[in-house]
Amino acid sequence: MSVISSRPALRWLVPAAAVAVVVGGGAAVGTFAASAEPSLPPRTAQQLLVDLQTARLDGLSGTVVQSADLGLPALPALSGGGSGSADIASLVTGTNTLRVWYSGPDKARVALMGTLGETDVIRNGSDLWLWSSQENKASHRKISEADTEPHALPMTPQEAADRALAAVDPTTEVTVGRSATIAGRDAYELVLAPRDKTSLVGEVRIAIDAAEYVPLRLEVFPKGTDHTAFQIAFTQVEFARPDDEQFEFNPPPNAKIEESDDTPKAGEQPKAPEESSFTTVGEGWTTVAVIKGTPPTPASDAEAKQEAQMLGALPSVSGAWGSGRLFTSKLFNVLLTDDGRLFAGMVAPERLYEVAQEHK
Repeated sequence: MSVISSRPALRWLVPAAAVAVVVGGGAAVGTFAASAEPSLPPRTAQQLLVDLQTARLDGLSGTVVQSADLGLPALPALSGGGSGSADIASLVTGTNTLRVWYSGPDKARVALMGTLGETDVIRNGSDLWLWSSQENKASHRKISEADTEPHALPMTPQEAADRALAAVDPTTEVTVGRSATIAGRDAYELVLAPRDKTSLVGEVRIAIDAAEYVPLRLEVFPKGTDHTAFQIAFTQVEFARPDDEQFEFNPPPNAKIEESDDTPKAGEQPKAPEESSFTTVGEGWTTVAVIKGTPPTPASDAEAKQEAQMLGALPSVSGAWGSGRLFTSKLFNVLLTDDGRLFAGMVAPERLYEVAQEHK
């Protein structure tokens, strides 16, 4: 079972962490191998942005290495993953290896390789599978063309870059960085930097294939440091359409299969969401997400005890806004108040306290 679903306290913290990752993206392992800068024809930042947004990708396959050093607090609910784990929640810490295959928007596969097994996310037409070889368990559901909900964490350089580019607006300074060689291929570098210096993000660097204009590497640097906090990059890549068999999933014997279909049937009204309200304060890199409402109720006393244990491990904070717990990292902070509110953003805790006071 995924650590996200089996540990209910993460129902608050994982979405909050995604607030930072959705804007900041992931980053690559640029320190693993250094090489001389390739000599490439000059291109402006505007040209590279157009290249990224208009590139046509028929297919690719390759190996991706992802590394996270977010400076997360040592919490019980985060201790089950880590390097070598095949649990998708392990992407928030340590170093991980993934295999990826892409053959169009309706055919994609990502396999998180662990020491004792692997976890696969497979999209084949309207079928979406999540498979854990270690648990011999798969979940399956049907999806529609309108179903575009992303993973909480980006699992390829392309996905990370798409989210980072969504932040390109007047709050972002865009420049051209140094050229590089990634996975044996020449690449340009696009640098995104927040204009608002109160953001915890220093800059995001995207390495773009010089021939295919596909992201090969993405790095995120916290403000005031030259060390990456979250990274993702190809170490090997081929720009050819994979065989269709890569996207066919046949559960092995004795595998446990869970079927679900959240898509409303014809004439059926969508399920009403749980009572909560989500708003944002500010814009760009210093946006603060505000969630008001009651977190999902733990399914058992054991889960309630585990949730209380995790929250109890966070430092207590208080002020004119009230009291609560603070979850901190190098790129984002999360404030969980005792009266059920949540504030998250790539800003210092003081900014969260200000917003909490304004939204009592």
